[in-house]
Amino acid sequence: MPVSLRTDRFRSLLAIFIALSLGGAGLGGTGLDVLAQQADPTPSKRPAQQKPPAKPRQPGAAAAKPPSAKAEAAKTEALPPSQIGIGTLARQAYMVDPLTSTVLLFKEADKPMHPSSMAKMMTIYIVFEELASGRLKLDTKFRVSERARNMGGSRMFVELGSEVSVEDLLKGMIVLSGNDACVVIAEGLAGNEDSFAERMTRKGRELGMSATTFKNASGWPAEGQWTTARDLAVLAWHTIEDFPQYYHYYSESNWTYNNIKQENRNRLLKITPGTDGLKTGHTEEGGFGQATSVVRDGRRLILIVNGLTTMAERAHETARLMEWGFRETTNTTVFRAGDVVAEAPVWLGTQDKVPLVVSKPIAVTTPTGQPASPRVTAKFDGPLPAPIAKGTQLGTAALTMPDGRVVEYPLEAGTDVPRRGVLGRVAGMIQHYLFGWWS
Repeated sequence: MPVSLRTDRFRSLLAIFIALSLGGAGLGGTGLDVLAQQADPTPSKRPAQQKPPAKPRQPGAAAAKPPSAKAEAAKTEALPPSQIGIGTLARQAYMVDPLTSTVLLFKEADKPMHPSSMAKMMTIYIVFEELASGRLKLDTKFRVSERARNMGGSRMFVELGSEVSVEDLLKGMIVLSGNDACVVIAEGLAGNEDSFAERMTRKGRELGMSATTFKNASGWPAEGQWTTARDLAVLAWHTIEDFPQYYHYYSESNWTYNNIKQENRNRLLKITPGTDGLKTGHTEEGGFGQATSVVRDGRRLILIVNGLTTMAERAHETARLMEWGFRETTNTTVFRAGDVVAEAPVWLGTQDKVPLVVSKPIAVTTPTGQPASPRVTAKFDGPLPAPIAKGTQLGTAALTMPDGRVVEYPLEAGTDVPRRGVLGRVAGMIQHYLFGWWS
């Protein structure tokens, strides 16, 4: 619901960052715990079999209590600046509205960084892809090798020689951030982790993650393994968009395996309304990071942060940035799915025109309270020859934003247009050649 910006200074700042973001790149052409039982471990080496973690302590009420608006504003003023958007303690940060591809926050988002456990999102994406194709089933089982059992860091505590279902391994990777589960998957699908990591990198390139190279399935520190905040946002959005039937696993807040209950390290699942994923991560060199998706009133924002100093700072900063994104910007729907944008003439069809519609909603992102007034132009080559099948792409709708940026969306046939019979086609051609110059 539109609200006024709190100060003229902040209104000016927000207008500047929106103008910059509307002129910049979006999702690379796509328009992607609450209490940790143990801190995201700092990987250093793979120890031998570890004992199950101790029973987690419940967080105090003060940990989830938001700061006052005045204190928040004062702290924001002093934070390290971002290239787009407000200041943040994160070393790298990237927030995008995937529906409009509008970048709301950009801080060193193209700078190489360690993916940490956020790399697991690609391992999970590949499992989702295998399930969707039918090559895997949720009850397919993979055997646990000694290498998998001996993985250090966060684990689901699989037992050597046991067979674990794909569904349990998915939960182990997503909810428990299990490094052991990742190795079981990698060996089960590719024979060894190195081959699986090569597949991860190839898939990343296909999705548009041009700056990402994976060296293992879990994000365990390895030479030559890099990603960027922007690339992880691309992966997050593809996961959500490509596999809605499986994405629900990312919203599970805890899970018990082998009689050990562990909490999802994504604290926002409990403290920030609308959070439905995705993944936390930590390495000693890279700091604490998180890929987050939040949906409110049908609008989704995706945020990637990295380089924070503690789990508590990660949770607080991620929640603060998300609240800012929803509070200070809004989307205006220009066309709903199925709306007619224009009509195109038809050549030798049973009707003279075909409606051109959009298959998905078209919206624009603006600062809260600022009207959206794009100019819309329908582009197509006409007249369009019949027959025309409903849903066939026939052109594009070009939206020209106030800053001059042009965004194009596909236009499809809104109905079937059969071809005329022989006599009708003859009559149409005669009409065209004799009288077409009148039109």
